[in-house]
Amino acid sequence: QADVVLMESTYGNRDHRDHQATIDELEAILHQAHRDGGNVLMPSFAVGRTQDLIYYLGMLYQKGRLPQQAVFLDSPMAIGANAIYSHFQEQLEISGKAPIEPQQNGRYRIERWLPVLKTTPTAEDSMTINRFKSGVIIIAGSGMCTGGRILHHFKHNLWRKECHLVIPGFQARGTLGRAIVDGARTVKLMHQRIAVNAQVHTLGGFSAHAGQSQLIDWVSHFQPRPELHLVHGELENMQALQQALRDRLGWEANIPELGDRIAL
Repeated sequence: QADVVLMESTYGNRDHRDHQATIDELEAILHQAHRDGGNVLMPSFAVGRTQDLIYYLGMLYQKGRLPQQAVFLDSPMAIGANAIYSHFQEQLEISGKAPIEPQQNGRYRIERWLPVLKTTPTAEDSMTINRFKSGVIIIAGSGMCTGGRILHHFKHNLWRKECHLVIPGFQARGTLGRAIVDGARTVKLMHQRIAVNAQVHTLGGFSAHAGQSQLIDWVSHFQPRPELHLVHGELENMQALQQALRDRLGWEANIPELGDRIAL
């Protein structure tokens, strides 16, 4: 029950692939990159998304289905976040047997789940990754490619047709990541113009944002129907979700404009 609901609409215009299909797609990309002889770049947010990626890469590794020789986590913030996730793993909802056994000091080691994971906390460590021309996965920030260490890896890999770029989350309009997803053939970064020859893949199923059907299902359980406002999304996505709510539930949602006030 609620008087007013503010609901996001980031993916208000479409649904994600189901979870297993997304994992299968990731595996296929990794094997194709291995055959092509290039690296795999994964721009990722340090908290949440990175840990998801490590979990699923570890799942593939445990099943003998990860062809890459190393996974580099090139983000000091993500490395710090991993330590917190590992220490409090017993509070996480991980189905089945916990994949990481505790050490004697009570801490958990992600390295047991994904032994090929290598962390590069310093700038010097990060630069050593550039020596690898093939066979590695590089996870680095920022998630929308607007800064951070991923830009350095773009400089060394984005122009190479044998490399693969995996976009695991939403890219907002105006960001470098969005320009690449939209098909830019060249991008400007670090005072240089770099060709985009790498193969680009988007995996919306790893996003923390629900797809259209999930959003509609979630909000349908409110009884009686509260006042509903759509937020956190580009206008066309909000309008698509507004129409879907109208068609499926007969529910008229409001799209607030800048400066609007909602009285509670």
